[in-house]
Amino acid sequence: MHRRSGERMPSYRVYCYDGAGKLWVADSIEAADDAAALAEARAMKVAIKCEVWERDRLVGTVESPRDPPAPSEPTAT
Repeated sequence: MHRRSGERMPSYRVYCYDGAGKLWVADSIEAADDAAALAEARAMKVAIKCEVWERDRLVGTVESPRDPPAPSEPTAT
């Protein structure tokens, strides 16, 4: 998608939630298209789950992989 000089890119809202499902970050971004907006949200790496919205349209959800559980301590025998 090519934009003419002077045209603004679409504006998106990114809402990111913590592990308890509570809003952690809300941010506004501009991106060339939906895929670029999702990629930018994915690059934020600030929360467990982020939703990307363009006005009242949910563009998509980005989920961060949870850290693997720490290895258990060796037990003394």
